[in-house]
Amino acid sequence: MDYEIMMNGIIKIGQYAPDFEATTTMGNISLNKYKGKWVVLFSHPGDFTPVCTTEMIGFAKANTYFENMNTKLIGLSIDSNPSHLAWVYDIYMKTGIVIPFPIIADRSGEIARKYGMIATEINNTATVRNVFIIDDKGIVRTILVYPMNIGRNISEILRIVNALQVSQENNQMAPVNWMPCEPMIIPMPTTFSMLQERMEQQKKERNGMSWYLSFRNPEKCIEDARKNIEKNSQNTFKNE
Repeated sequence: MDYEIMMNGIIKIGQYAPDFEATTTMGNISLNKYKGKWVVLFSHPGDFTPVCTTEMIGFAKANTYFENMNTKLIGLSIDSNPSHLAWVYDIYMKTGIVIPFPIIADRSGEIARKYGMIATEINNTATVRNVFIIDDKGIVRTILVYPMNIGRNISEILRIVNALQVSQENNQMAPVNWMPCEPMIIPMPTTFSMLQERMEQQKKERNGMSWYLSFRNPEKCIEDARKNIEKNSQNTFKNE
């Protein structure tokens, strides 16, 4: 699998995220050392660029919310580490905001190619805005790709991480526009007796539309998650 990824730059949901070692603004790191934690690995086209700057500030402001969900942020571009350091220092001097997560200096483009972050049809020398959500076992759970001229919705990334964690914890599924601590979809019955039981349950609880679509409040949820997402959505970039 690793050979196929190296050759084609194709990573799919459900695969183990390829390990890497990298130089970052916080020293050398390897992805394997993050096992036991969730990771949001995201790439940006370039340092000292306007959209990327708003994103770095946005991720920095949301970092505590990710930390509360046992999730670490890792940024990446093919700029050099001195460039990264100068950029985060400039952000700090202009806004007072410290970038609290590592940014990978992928000068060779090895990691970017391994993860399919370079869209050659658009630009051969810069990464597009990829997001890889990797769970605590090292498995890729979500892949998002944004064009160079559109900044990411960080509140949506927070929502996805929370939905993945809560659905995994409760063996449930998130419906359209789901927000933390709202009812989730329970798995469909797999036998006729389970179907009958489900229909009786729906009559009593009025918690679904049909035998294949029923809802239940998750037994475990992060109560502050919804508040954090809503607060983050209001916390837009300002030149502070």
